[in-house]
Amino acid sequence: MSKDLGYTILFDIYSPLLTEKQRDTLDMYYNDDLSLGEIAETTGVTRQAVMGCIHSSEQRLDELEEQLGLAGRFRKISGLLDTLTASRADDPVSLSLIEEIRSLL
Repeated sequence: MSKDLGYTILFDIYSPLLTEKQRDTLDMYYNDDLSLGEIAETTGVTRQAVMGCIHSSEQRLDELEEQLGLAGRFRKISGLLDTLTASRADDPVSLSLIEEIRSLL
């Protein structure tokens, strides 16, 4: 099972909408970089159960992103701010406003 690190962004955004078990498992898998076996040992379930939980949790994150689109909006806004920063590099007021917007993301 290979890790799709795009899920770390989705996890950061949508983790409050997951169950506690899903949050804990994905946190150990993506943020703590534990193996399936290590997670299984920590949680007292089988490696297969851990894999199933990760798979269903990733499906839930995909569903949430499809419904809400927050990660996509974040990427788009960040890209637009990068473009603005490059085009307004000589204007300290604009750069200050851009950084203020960035801090809200």
